[in-house]
Amino acid sequence: MKKKEIIVPIYLKEGQAVEGWLEQTPCGTGDPVAFALSCDHAGADALLVFDLSEGDEEHDRSIALIREMARATDIPVYGGGNIRRVEDVKKLLYAGCRRVFLNYEKEGNVALTEEVSKRFGKEKILACVRESGALARAKENETFLGGVVLPEAVLSEAVSAGFDEVLCVCKKTEEAREADARERICSLAGADGVTGICARDFMEPEYPLMELKHTLKSRGVPVNLFESSLSWEEIRTNGDGLLPVVVQDYRTQEVLMVAYMNREAFETTVATGRMTYFSRSRQELWVKGLTSGHFQYVKELRIDCDNDTLLAKVAQVGAACHTGNRSCFYRAILKKEYDETNPLKVFEDVFAVIEDRKLHPKEGSYTNYLFDKGIDKILKKVGEEATEIVIAAKNPDPEEIKYEISDFLYHVMVLMAQKGVSWADITEELARR
Repeated sequence: MKKKEIIVPIYLKEGQAVEGWLEQTPCGTGDPVAFALSCDHAGADALLVFDLSEGDEEHDRSIALIREMARATDIPVYGGGNIRRVEDVKKLLYAGCRRVFLNYEKEGNVALTEEVSKRFGKEKILACVRESGALARAKENETFLGGVVLPEAVLSEAVSAGFDEVLCVCKKTEEAREADARERICSLAGADGVTGICARDFMEPEYPLMELKHTLKSRGVPVNLFESSLSWEEIRTNGDGLLPVVVQDYRTQEVLMVAYMNREAFETTVATGRMTYFSRSRQELWVKGLTSGHFQYVKELRIDCDNDTLLAKVAQVGAACHTGNRSCFYRAILKKEYDETNPLKVFEDVFAVIEDRKLHPKEGSYTNYLFDKGIDKILKKVGEEATEIVIAAKNPDPEEIKYEISDFLYHVMVLMAQKGVSWADITEELARR
C-alpha cells in the first residue's frame, strides 16, 4: 500500500512567508527557507508552496525563495500560484518543484493543462480546486493530471470521483496540538482515497510531525517512518552493552564524531529521526543538540560486516564538536602529501581557486584575463573547448580527450563563477533528475 504523505503548507507573499490562504500574518520563523528546512528535519514528507504574490517582480522573488527551499531541503516541493502561461510552470519546475499545481478556479489555468502535461509529464501536474465546479473540470482533464489538491469541503466528492492522487488541505484549528484537532487530522489522513494530508496546523512551531506519524501507524495508516531492518538483538555490543557509532556528514562524507548507543538510544534514534546517544561519562541518554541546538538528523544508518559498529550519515546543524569545530577530527597529527582524487573535492578545490581569483585578482592570471574580458569571451572559450572535445573524440588515443575535457571543465567553472552557480547547485540538480 502506498504510504501517505504528511505535507506542510507554506504561503508566500511579498517575498516572505505568510500564514493563511490570503492573510498576511507572518508565519513561524518568518524565513521560509529556514522554516522549510525545519519541516524537513521534523519529518515532513513534502512542502506545498502557495505563491500569493501579485505582479511579475513579486512573483520572481517567490520563485527565488522556492529555489532556495528546494536546494536547502531533501523533501519534495510542490508549488503553484500566479501561473498565467506555460513559462510560469517551467519556472517552478526549474526552481526545483517536483510537482506544480494549477489553480482550477481560473479558466486560463485549466486551458494550460494539456500542454504542460504533455510537455513536462502528467505526474508533475496537479489541479488545485476549492469547489465542486472546479473539481468537475479537473475530472474532465484527469487524463492530463497527476492528481488534485483540495480542501476537506470537497474531499468526499473527489474520493467518489475516483482520483488516483488526492492531497487534502485541512483548515486551521484554534488549538493545533489539542487532542480533538489531532484526531480530526488523523481521521482525514486515514480516509480512503487520500494520498496526502496538508494541514495549516503543521505550520505551528515544532509541531510534532513524527509523533503524528507514529499515531497514524498505530492505527494502520501507512506513513513514512524510519524502520531498521536490523533489530537490537542482532547487533553485537561491547562489554558495556554499547554500540560505537561513527557519524558522517551525509553530503560531504566528512567524519564528524564518534559516540555510543545503548538499546534505548538506538530505538529513540530510529523513532524520532534525531541522533540520540548514551553518555558514558554521565551514564544517561543524550540527544545530540538538545542543549546547543546542534542537532543531527538521520539520513541513513549502516552497520558493518560484524554487526558491531554503526555508521550514521546525518544532516548536521552547526558544529558536531563541543569545541565549536565542525568535526571532532580537526587536528592532523601526521600527514603525507598526496593528490586528492575525490572528484567532487577536486572540482570544489579548483572552483575555490577560480572564485578567489575573481575576488582577489592576480596579475598575469589567465583566469583574471577571462573575468576582465567578460561573459562574451568566457562563452567563446567554452564553445571553442566543446569543439575541441568533438575533434579529440575522433582520435583513438584517450589521452587527448582527457586533456580537452579538463580544459572544457575549467572554462565551464569560470562561467559558473561568473554566473554565481556552484558545484553544489549542479550536483543537486543532477540528483533531482
